[in-house]
Amino acid sequence: MTEETILVTGATGHIGNVLVRKLIEKGEKVRALILPGEDTSPLTGLEVEQVPGDVLDTSSLWESFRGVKGVFHLAGIITIMPGENPLVRRVNVEGTVNVLKTAMKAGVARLVYTSSIHALARLPHGTSVDESASFDPENPYGAYDQSKAQATLEVQKAAEAGLNAVIACPTGVIGPFDFRGSMMGSVIRSAALRRPTPYVDGAYDFVDVRDVADGLIAAAETGRAGEAYILSGQRISIRYLLETVHEITGRGFPRFKIPFAVAELAAQFTPLYYRLTRASPRFTPYSLEVLQSNSDISHAKATRELGYRPRPLYESIRDAIHWFIEATAHRPLGEEK
Repeated sequence: MTEETILVTGATGHIGNVLVRKLIEKGEKVRALILPGEDTSPLTGLEVEQVPGDVLDTSSLWESFRGVKGVFHLAGIITIMPGENPLVRRVNVEGTVNVLKTAMKAGVARLVYTSSIHALARLPHGTSVDESASFDPENPYGAYDQSKAQATLEVQKAAEAGLNAVIACPTGVIGPFDFRGSMMGSVIRSAALRRPTPYVDGAYDFVDVRDVADGLIAAAETGRAGEAYILSGQRISIRYLLETVHEITGRGFPRFKIPFAVAELAAQFTPLYYRLTRASPRFTPYSLEVLQSNSDISHAKATRELGYRPRPLYESIRDAIHWFIEATAHRPLGEEK
């Protein structure tokens, strides 16, 4: 085991807790930055040092960076709700700037930033999306996309200034250890538990969370400073995903397709309802746009330079189902905020 520590921000999230598991398996000493009051149950039973801190509090960051050789920065806020969201920008952009400045002052040897495929400019259908697409801080599709693009550009600036930083852009993440219930994870869980599952026609590129974690580690080990790597998987339709759940479980469940025009109309009103009830919506203008967007996404660069090879999604869906069923038997899973 190495003597120096690897710091993971956002360690309790879906990608974060799986990354921590992978690092521990490799014999690394791992430290997790934990927001005060944060639910740390995704890290239960793991040999990880938990230190309190906040990416918006530079003094707490400085303490957490002591003795750190590498940083995986995943902390951020995900939202599919429309409209401005100042907190999203503060955490995703200003928080990332704070992490970058602290990393440079602390002399961190390597930093890997988990950006998003949504940070890239939308490309028209018929075009393969790869790393040649620009990061679009003026993206019209939502506050989250804009914030991730702005933060990614800050990482590139830091790399130009001498920080050994690499960028990873995952697509739609699914798989086991989804403690908070991501949007697609909630769809899989609902279907696996035979609950009514509405859906719309649409497709996207989904990737196994374990492959993303492996890709992040590979980026830390062999990625080129200042470069971005897309960590994608396979493009599948929502209908295929639900049919796969049916095939794996061998049990039917109520599912009904909502005409896209009806879903678009309803999506204009559902955000207010979900804000009042503090629940996570499935259909918003943003989520519907994503399912209709160009999802012909290439991970050729990551495969070529990092040795990245994502597994078949059938395996990811199968393992997610088994994990959700087992986890639900012990306690209800929360919804991702």
